[in-house]
Amino acid sequence: MKLVDVKGAYDVIISLGSWCGPSINLRQRQLRRFSFPLDWMITNSISDVTRLLSNRFIGFMELEHMRKIEGTSALLEDGIATPAGGRPYHDAHFILDTQYDMISVHDFPIWPNQDWTQSYASYKEKINLRIHRFYEVLNNSRSVLFIRWGEVNAPEAALLHAVLSSFVAGTCNILFLRTMHDIQDVQELDWGIDGVCTLQVPIDRPNDVSIWNHAMEGLYLTGYWKD
Repeated sequence: MKLVDVKGAYDVIISLGSWCGPSINLRQRQLRRFSFPLDWMITNSISDVTRLLSNRFIGFMELEHMRKIEGTSALLEDGIATPAGGRPYHDAHFILDTQYDMISVHDFPIWPNQDWTQSYASYKEKINLRIHRFYEVLNNSRSVLFIRWGEVNAPEAALLHAVLSSFVAGTCNILFLRTMHDIQDVQELDWGIDGVCTLQVPIDRPNDVSIWNHAMEGLYLTGYWKD
């Protein structure tokens, strides 16, 4: 599938990771309508994403499968920094889901003398709402575009598309920004898979606005989902 065939209007456009970049760039272009489960997580492995979706998020971010790992980031509420007493934001722990190898990086605040698990109940309620919304929107949308940044090969792309298509009543397309070493510019790669478009992008330029513009110009929301 070529990029020109992806362009157009969709009822919803959804980030599938592998980091916050797709969600940030969708929001900046007024293309992000809802919060979904993978918006603000690190999901390095596409096979794990496919497995998670195939399992319909069963066991995802259950406390017995979670542990704190090295690393901190800003505490965000749907991508927005949380102000705190003279500081621009709180910090947040990196919390790993060991079952699916995915990391929450913006949800568990670092408070003095408080374990991260004390924030778990409110987090789990939030993620469950996003999971429910994910399937509700997919089941009731006429056209859906998924966007993912990261490593991917043709069999992985085809499998992910097959899984997602089983949830989408209407048109289901995926736009991959496939990270590559030793390239300087965006290169279109057509694997000949229906519903799958791939752009090869330099791995060291995740914040390059020109790359995101190239990928997202010509995308629109239909207005099907309203407040």
